[in-house]
Amino acid sequence: MTQAKQQNSEFRVPKRLQGIQKSNIRQIFDSALPNSINFGLGQPDLPTPECIRREAIRIIEEGNNGYTSHMGLPELREKIVSEYPHLDITRDDAIVTVGSNEALFCAIFALCEEGDEVLVPNPAFPAYPAINRLADATTVYYRMPQDLGFGFDAAEFEKTITDKTRAAIVLSPSNPTGRTLTRDDLKTISRILEGTGIYVISDEIYKDLYFTDEKPASISEYYEKTLVVGGLSKNMSMTGWRLGWLLGVPEVMKKALVVHGYDTVCASTISQKAALAYWTPEGKQAEAEAREIYKSRRDLLVSLIKTELGLEAVSPEGAFYSMVDVSSIGEEMEVVNKFLQNRVITVNGSGFGDEAKGFLRISFCASEDDIRAGVGRMKEALAN
Repeated sequence: MTQAKQQNSEFRVPKRLQGIQKSNIRQIFDSALPNSINFGLGQPDLPTPECIRREAIRIIEEGNNGYTSHMGLPELREKIVSEYPHLDITRDDAIVTVGSNEALFCAIFALCEEGDEVLVPNPAFPAYPAINRLADATTVYYRMPQDLGFGFDAAEFEKTITDKTRAAIVLSPSNPTGRTLTRDDLKTISRILEGTGIYVISDEIYKDLYFTDEKPASISEYYEKTLVVGGLSKNMSMTGWRLGWLLGVPEVMKKALVVHGYDTVCASTISQKAALAYWTPEGKQAEAEAREIYKSRRDLLVSLIKTELGLEAVSPEGAFYSMVDVSSIGEEMEVVNKFLQNRVITVNGSGFGDEAKGFLRISFCASEDDIRAGVGRMKEALAN
């Protein structure tokens, strides 16, 4: 064997991939026993609304489903932009992406290079630091303190800013905590960042899954240099349809479009056309009904965690996750494994950041019967 062949016989992991592993959530899910109750994944169990499924069937049978433009269908981008009437943008400042994850990818790659820092909440969705690493950017965490119920702390946020800060990610409602940022929080972030040149990436994938009287506000209402990430995966049970979006600052969007064009070309044409049904009375009604279902499940889960397990659960203001404090009964991974052995999937809080150490994230993307059964299995596991 020649020296060149010997050198090529071993796979060399590129530097940008070193240290990046499959997410903690997926590792736990992959180790689950058959017939487990899933309190782990943020995967809606409700079906995609009939109006969207019906439209997709019609579109498939119609047969005209080639590529769209890189940006996506003009009529869909028009609808997306209409969700943000406070922004002085047009449909040409929006991109339809392959889910909100790709929108995050495009935003970070359009903004960042080696040496740049991106502020990320702790705890938060684990994709953020992974995408930053792929873009050669450095993740700097700002705490959402446990003792504030994982709420926003202005001092913690402000002290992480340096002359290397390129962008700050905000997430409301939050995965994993379900907390929403108040208007006062958003105004404070805007005040802190004003004049710095720092961009905000606002992850609003859960913005329509809220349990408060008022829909969560967007920081784009207060801060001009904002890129908004959104989509229909969670509120419309369209995770597998891969339909998201990115919109905002025109000069950044031009570069994000270059990333998107070479990354995926365009989002699924069938998904794009079918998604238009979301902006019909039937689509909006389906969303409202789903919100009420999740609210009922939230109330049931939080109550059962207290009465059956004797533990405290954070009652989320949005999304479909509750943080449960297990610090009194053991180390979090020990508790996760106990539940796994009794066929209940949960996720350890520290998988989202060390600020959530001692907690489990429990998803209520499960029927009320499954919630009751799952908490029952958890109780059995703790008794053994």
